[in-house]
Amino acid sequence: MIDSSGAQVVLASSSDENHPPENITDGNSKTFWMSTGMFPQEFIIRYPETTNITAVTVDSYNIKHLKIEKNTSPNATQFEPVTQEEFERTEGHLQSNAISLNGSRATHLRFIITAGYDHFVSVHRVNVKT
Repeated sequence: MIDSSGAQVVLASSSDENHPPENITDGNSKTFWMSTGMFPQEFIIRYPETTNITAVTVDSYNIKHLKIEKNTSPNATQFEPVTQEEFERTEGHLQSNAISLNGSRATHLRFIITAGYDHFVSVHRVNVKT
């Protein structure tokens, strides 16, 4: 699970005190981070050290298009693209999408939500497979 790796959200484009970005990495799919309703929205997860990542699973609502970028720098700057994904719309249950990162080495992962199925999206959990 992502929280056991020491990973933490270091930046989010929006924040609601009832649904803070930290909820993404708490390992609980009942808690979540919610966007403010405009796109793009993004969040950055930092690992304590550069990590080999084979895949991530994103549990969310209403995300239509997601880009993932990475870097191996100690700073959350100068990212390079890893993948882009289109998510299917789900009604009444979480979107759960496993995304291969092919053993990418990363210190930071940036998740950019470029489109949603509604004005608001939520991210409940990001689970990383190393």
